Amino acid sequence: MTGCDVAPASRGSRSFALELAVVALLLAPGQEPAPAAAPSLADAFGRIYSEALAHPQAYSMLQELCTAAPHRLSGSTGAEQAVAWAQRQMESLGLESVRLEECTVPRWERGRVASLAVVAPEEAADTFLPILALGGSVGTAREGVEGELLIVRSFEELAQQGDAARGKIVLYDRPMDPRELDPFEAYGGAVDQRGRGAVEAARHGAVAAIVRSMTLRLDDVPHTGSMRYEEGLARVPAAAVSTAGAERLAALARAGKKVRLALRLDCADRGEVPSHNVVGEIRGASRPEEIVLVGAHLDAWDVGQGAHDDGAGCVHALEALRILRAVGLRPARTIRAVLFMNEENGLRGARAYREAHAAEIPRHVLAIESDRGGFVPRGFTADAQGPALAALREIADFLEPAGASTLRPGDGGADISVLRREGVLVLELLTDPTRYFDLHHTSRDTLDSVHPRELELGAAALAAMAYGAAEAVDRLPATGKR
Repeated sequence: MTGCDVAPASRGSRSFALELAVVALLLAPGQEPAPAAAPSLADAFGRIYSEALAHPQAYSMLQELCTAAPHRLSGSTGAEQAVAWAQRQMESLGLESVRLEECTVPRWERGRVASLAVVAPEEAADTFLPILALGGSVGTAREGVEGELLIVRSFEELAQQGDAARGKIVLYDRPMDPRELDPFEAYGGAVDQRGRGAVEAARHGAVAAIVRSMTLRLDDVPHTGSMRYEEGLARVPAAAVSTAGAERLAALARAGKKVRLALRLDCADRGEVPSHNVVGEIRGASRPEEIVLVGAHLDAWDVGQGAHDDGAGCVHALEALRILRAVGLRPARTIRAVLFMNEENGLRGARAYREAHAAEIPRHVLAIESDRGGFVPRGFTADAQGPALAALREIADFLEPAGASTLRPGDGGADISVLRREGVLVLELLTDPTRYFDLHHTSRDTLDSVHPRELELGAAALAAMAYGAAEAVDRLPATGKR
């Protein structure tokens, strides 16, 4: 736990009666508060949670998305179906300035063939291990590629092997570290193998790269994800093997067996195609030119339904704005929802947003991303210091009755990272991370893995933080005024 997890000093100045008022509103979701010209944050947050819990719509929206476009990798037909769904959804919710903003995205297709077979030793021959091609990988020739197995746990270990990798299939077998309290930290400590594994394997003459799936679970469900190549090096095929499959290969190697594998993939790069971000907003009442952005990514990998990654984030953003409209809260500043395209394999939508809105980026107050799944909300990460951090702590403190008041350091998330580099303050909705990497980038990421109430609570927390920031006109200046 970091220092930012400690309750802010300002809490002591709030009256016990005010806390009781907030709790009462949370426990009475059907009660309509009396209209007020300028509601306090306690009143506003109570109304937000009352609407969210009495009339939840996030799960039904997610069900529609997962039905309309379960496989929505950027550049695919499913991605365009998701764009059309998001535009219709924003319009049906009564958002203002609903529009599509063009971006160009890669089109990579997984194909139908993905197999990894043990050829030797004889006692394990014809054993097939569960794999998924990594996003962006080249395919193999029709007959596949074959090579002896070389297992390493780091790029440094691979380099120390010298020419030992030449002509072989490299398995990167460094697991996510179970000692890390935060699974996202464990993921960050292992995911370089997936991203750079093919590059480093090719650098040392290997014919293919296999990576242990990015999960703390030991099972036979492989996890896909993005990878990249480097100019001047051969493009070797790359895939993720299940954690149990990696363990079986490691056991053969430990037993002194010479393991030989055969890999077949028919994935392919199909060039680039046009796609879109989807944008809608609630226009601010007194400072409409200043913007609080709430964002998520509309694309998802082509396995499972992308329910948590990032269908949940998309409906968090949509439901947050629906809630504010439903309870009649029009903030001082504009709250803009942006559903980005191509987060999973390129950030093209994020970059297109930055370019299209370059002139108004100085008027962005902050950007909030939701890309940690639809689990129980615990609070937010924030890239903030000094007075801005103090102001955010005061807003987050009002979320304590809902268990979402944590505020800790963080970089905000991938899509809004391009805004962070322009000086925009960034936050990310912090959900319980325990089960996220059980599902991440797998066939398990489906609607039935999302709990409706947990999803709705995330939308309410996002609505509350966005509204609080949009109202904090004296505490949170726009980027260009800092």
